[in-house]
Amino acid sequence: MNISEITIRHVQMEMKSPFTTSFGTFKMRDFLLLEAKDQDGTIGWGESVAFHSPWYNEETLKTNWHMLEDYLIPLILHKDIEHPDEVSEIFSHIRKNNMAKSTIEGAIWDIYAQKTNQSLANALGGDKEKIEVGISIGIQNSIEELVDLVDGYVKEGYKRIKVKIKPGWDVEVMRTLRETFPDVQIMADANSAYTLDDIDLLKQLDAFDLMMIEQPLASDDIVDHATLQQHLQTPICLDESIHSLEDTRKAVELGSTKIINIKIGRVGGLTEAKKIHDYCMEKEIPVWCGGMLESGIGRAHNVALTTLANFTLPGDTAGSSRYWEKDVIKPEVVSENGYIHVPKTAGIGYEIDREAIDSYTVDKKSYV
Repeated sequence: MNISEITIRHVQMEMKSPFTTSFGTFKMRDFLLLEAKDQDGTIGWGESVAFHSPWYNEETLKTNWHMLEDYLIPLILHKDIEHPDEVSEIFSHIRKNNMAKSTIEGAIWDIYAQKTNQSLANALGGDKEKIEVGISIGIQNSIEELVDLVDGYVKEGYKRIKVKIKPGWDVEVMRTLRETFPDVQIMADANSAYTLDDIDLLKQLDAFDLMMIEQPLASDDIVDHATLQQHLQTPICLDESIHSLEDTRKAVELGSTKIINIKIGRVGGLTEAKKIHDYCMEKEIPVWCGGMLESGIGRAHNVALTTLANFTLPGDTAGSSRYWEKDVIKPEVVSENGYIHVPKTAGIGYEIDREAIDSYTVDKKSYV
């Protein structure tokens, strides 16, 4: 591969309904799409999952554009690359900025899969024909509204329900859900809303047979989570704390986590995601693929990653219609009775809807 041109687009898509977590409410999703063109004309697509503001981590749409334009793209343009695994090595001297790195690495994985005439899933080593998917539900105005939402998604066949929690919206919420849906797989996602002072409160969640509680403590912590896990029967799943294979190893050895949420952007790309997957498989730590309110391009990358063997828990990769009136790919990602069928065509497996992308684009720039 030899990348001859790269185009970045600032895309803005309105969500079907607001999505609320412990750190904010999203009505509009701003993100970057990256189009990379190989010298032979093959085009690959990547997506930045950074938000408009630094709520989830320190990266933002603007910092990603800056990193891509001033550092990452110059390192990739016109450079001979045999395999996408080389990209993380090329970027290794640049610290962090994982979401920016992942944006361009994803496009190169797409090109590689097309040039080797295989689906992205197969290029990564996955062999599942369909993947189980769950649904992520933001904080609602009332428990009654939440129950109605969950009931609808259970009837649609989603294999796992993830519910956002925060102080004041936690124990009673989970109690009501468990009483209403005694046989449904339910998990709680705290997005770092608690501290060790909340141990007694969080211990109350043990009564509700949850699959896991995701990232209850600080976003950069693996030490206090080990202390908390000693007090909880419910497995702790780490999300924001895990940025690399090394973070994963340390968290597992400390006993800070029993489950890992792998997000491609958070860990710097598909290559590092694979490494984390392989390590967790060896250590018998189950993994699942988290969502970042992606468009169909990022969603396609998530689908491909989830075909690896140790993704044994349903992820957040719901169908496109859960979030968007019209996605940027054709056909859109479709969930049927809690499953997404993995596309078999070369690359990410979906056709890019350029008309839709153009309609959502508010800014773009090309680099040659």
